[in-house]
Amino acid sequence: MTTSESVPAVTRAAPGGIAVDELVTRKRLRLNRDPSRVVARLFVPGAHPPEMNSRAAAVVRRIVALEEDEARAAYERTMSGFGTRHRDLQQIFAENFRVVEHRVPHGTHLSDLYKLLIGAHFTHEFAIEGAALTNPSMVEHFDQSGLQPGELRFLMSVRAIGEGHLSCVEFRTGIIGPQGQLTVDRPSQYANIGHLRPAVYSRAALSEALRRPNEDDEILAFLLHHLPEEFTESQLEMLLGELSPQLLVLERTFQTLSRVHWFIACQYHVEFAADTDLSERVLWPTSPTERHGIEDARFVRFEEPDGSFTYHATYTAYDGGQSCTQMLQTDDMRCFEMSQIFGKAVGNKGLALFPRQIDGQYAALSRWDRESNALATSHDGRVWPAARELEVPTHNWDLMQVGNCGSPVETEAGWLVLTHGVGPMRVYALGAILLDLKDPARVIGSLPEPLLIASPDERDGYVPNVVYSCGPMKHLDTLVIPYGFGDMGVEFATVPVSGLLDRLLAS
Repeated sequence: MTTSESVPAVTRAAPGGIAVDELVTRKRLRLNRDPSRVVARLFVPGAHPPEMNSRAAAVVRRIVALEEDEARAAYERTMSGFGTRHRDLQQIFAENFRVVEHRVPHGTHLSDLYKLLIGAHFTHEFAIEGAALTNPSMVEHFDQSGLQPGELRFLMSVRAIGEGHLSCVEFRTGIIGPQGQLTVDRPSQYANIGHLRPAVYSRAALSEALRRPNEDDEILAFLLHHLPEEFTESQLEMLLGELSPQLLVLERTFQTLSRVHWFIACQYHVEFAADTDLSERVLWPTSPTERHGIEDARFVRFEEPDGSFTYHATYTAYDGGQSCTQMLQTDDMRCFEMSQIFGKAVGNKGLALFPRQIDGQYAALSRWDRESNALATSHDGRVWPAARELEVPTHNWDLMQVGNCGSPVETEAGWLVLTHGVGPMRVYALGAILLDLKDPARVIGSLPEPLLIASPDERDGYVPNVVYSCGPMKHLDTLVIPYGFGDMGVEFATVPVSGLLDRLLAS
């Protein structure tokens, strides 16, 4: 467990002489990357750039040709070196063997030893924090048992960056005390990427994903007519098997079917074992849109219309060339539903949900034009039409762009929104605005100066002069701001909510 100490509030100067607001108290609490945190995942030699020519068949033939004593020695050596680094490593080997089992020559009978050794050869470790641990988002934990009066348990997502700048999402937990004291629990020694489970798909989402302006596609029309509102992949494949041969030869059929299967691949469920610690669960890039990473998840504890709570998060999916915003939802932080969202207001990144519906509509902060803050609404949380402008680059420290730092925080005075601005020398600074509680399209307060910028010991890093948060959390009169610095590690700061609101309302 790591415990914070408060740094006395002082006014610090940023590069260029901008003053940081004296309301901020930095905590002596830093989370750095840990290269020893690894996941065991599938590795198919030659099936990745630049080779793109699988060598699986040859590898399997060589393993099958081993004498049993050689095979046993190789497997025992592998388990001796790696067995304590992962939960259920033998199960992972068995699962990875099933992925390449078709490479075993017909008629070959393999013992469990050879199957597991093949699985071991098609497994590798990936250091999820090998490059960085950054861009946190903090929300109230679902379990508040066993606490002292005035304490609140939190859970926090973090962006972990590994080899090739590939990003995934990890979790940390901790406790906030009544005076803003912070402790962060030590994470488990294990990390795993969970198991994919069958998903349920939405006909309306399929329509939104595949429809194009001024296009009337016969295959899509057939599917939308026959599919139920919610359907499984097996139902879809059964329906595709009923397509008329005359439709199969249409010029667009191949392109449409490819787009349908792309849609299916981009919506998935991942599940983790109930006996794993939250810090072991890693949201790993899985869909085609995520091939090069899941970035900057903005979590929110969302109050449903019936009064129950779920966790939602928007995140940036990056395929190596393009970015898009996607959504995840979970009730228990164990089973996660990942899906696409659509509409002009989504933009390529930076969408942040409000923690409840407003006038029967989902609401979100959007940066759809890539440089301004805007407000978007949706009737179903999946399709987001055009957004309304809230804040444009105005100050001398944010003239490059502005954006949000996570979901709005509800207060009696209004919706408190942390923002970020980018100025000269690509210096990132955190600011704040206040939106009307009933009409969040109306800005009722805005800080003229930044709230937080990189301190001298935070300036240098993988990306220098950057501080960035994906979501603060309010506890009593304390706003806790977890933030990434230099795209390297995570720091924490606190701000008195009442003092910040007074400053905003006086601006």
